[in-house]
Amino acid sequence: MTVEEKARRIFAERAAFYTTSSVHTDAAVLARVVDLAAPQPHWAALDIATGTGHTALAVAPHVSSVVGIDLTPEMLSEAERLRAERAAGNVAFRVGDVHHLPFAADSFDLVTCRRAAHHFSDIDLALHEIRRVMRPAARLVIDDRSVAEDDFVDRCMNQLDWLHDESHVREYRPSEWRCMLAACGLVVETVETYTRHRPLTALTDGVSSGNVTRIHAILNDLTDLQRKSLNLADVNGVRFLDHWYVLIAASKA
Repeated sequence: MTVEEKARRIFAERAAFYTTSSVHTDAAVLARVVDLAAPQPHWAALDIATGTGHTALAVAPHVSSVVGIDLTPEMLSEAERLRAERAAGNVAFRVGDVHHLPFAADSFDLVTCRRAAHHFSDIDLALHEIRRVMRPAARLVIDDRSVAEDDFVDRCMNQLDWLHDESHVREYRPSEWRCMLAACGLVVETVETYTRHRPLTALTDGVSSGNVTRIHAILNDLTDLQRKSLNLADVNGVRFLDHWYVLIAASKA
């Protein structure tokens, strides 16, 4: 299977989870995405890999229109349900792939992409497509899983996340994001990082027994220094470890 085919299969199975996921509905992070977007009432916005629509719906009250695209129809069905519940009449959802955006050049004043870029099979192509559909001076806001600027954390977290979800490609360091965005002609304005200390079940729930076994084996074999790097700790008998994230605002030069 291609990465995109794996993503459709995995997210079709997990669609209902993302509707209520505390990570994906995090009000503070969604509010920060909107702040960084600095939206205007006349703007047209695009939310890429919208999933169940949380980011599109957060942006909607501040702009003229929002289109949310995603590879997975089951995710969009959940997004449509949320849109109807919130009576968000300026939001539309459609199937679409970031690598081949179904829009003309210079179509949008704002593009958002949250918790999805680590699944893109060709990140450079995706970023050039995003830039293509951005109007002059348009803004891009990305919120995604990331890793520390540390070789061990980078290697280990990417391995763990692939075992959690085999459509995972790579979560990038903040320094990599700066380089990739600059390379496709976008001006980076803000890079913010944050971490969440999350239970191990965030990596193992809904995962095959074979991959769960491999996740536990990796963590069991860590040295004390490596455990410290991941902030791996038992909290009331439950294993927790850090997850890294990055928030980025950029504009079209």
